[in-house]
Amino acid sequence: MNGKLYICGTPIGNLEDVTIRLLKTLRKVDMIACEDTRHTIKLLNRYKIKNKLYSYHEHSSPNREQFLLDELIRGRNIALVSDAGMPTISDPGDNLIRRAIESGVDIEVVPGPSAFTAALAVAGIDNSSFIFAGFLPSKQGKRQAMLRIIQQEPRTVILYEAPHRLLKTLQDIETIMGKESPVIVARELTKIHQEVKRGSVQEIREYYKENNPRGEICLLLPVPTQVKPTITLEEIIKETEDLIKSGLDKKQAFKMKAREYNIPKSIIYEQFIDSDDL
Repeated sequence: MNGKLYICGTPIGNLEDVTIRLLKTLRKVDMIACEDTRHTIKLLNRYKIKNKLYSYHEHSSPNREQFLLDELIRGRNIALVSDAGMPTISDPGDNLIRRAIESGVDIEVVPGPSAFTAALAVAGIDNSSFIFAGFLPSKQGKRQAMLRIIQQEPRTVILYEAPHRLLKTLQDIETIMGKESPVIVARELTKIHQEVKRGSVQEIREYYKENNPRGEICLLLPVPTQVKPTITLEEIIKETEDLIKSGLDKKQAFKMKAREYNIPKSIIYEQFIDSDDL
């Protein structure tokens, strides 16, 4: 019988951000496949866990991945962890998971902290709709090309960035999107030196020119607040009716248009009271 592969989320900084289930899993598996044994051993030592560590990262040879797969097929249970957060989220592990699934190995997830959701929670912006785009390309040309695509995105975009590339990326954002574009940098989340900076891209870039950024960085690009063209209440109601006719729930349609035009939901609702559409 095949073993089981546990995909385990680990703390993104503060080692107390663990779950009881994670600790139980790390204790009971036959081995732990980790991005960096020197990093993972700190977590194990903190909770007095003794288990075998096996290095597995993006630069590992195919033989290492095959070894882990063979062990799973032999019936061994393995926990897959990255240095921080959830494996495969801008971290290694996706290929091993795909091959394990193809081989009939059971997969179980042990969810844990994630830097980009933590950054979104603390950002203080509308988080009703967003996308996570991982790391931008390291080369400027490709990075700027990607930013031109992101510029058209109607949702908040969340990125990861390395400290040594932050200023270059901020400069490219300013070049492509304009110096007043809103930016939030969430750095070293859950750690002692946690920092969340909000402002225009120009302001944020000037700040980090004077304050050398370090540690793990999340970069959030909120949708700029734009002045909407003048529109009558009748036109808003017509747009709402079209949404409902397309199959959207009435309450959701009211909520969506109220948020879009920054008016109380009750105003839209009242217009339907005497309408045959309600």
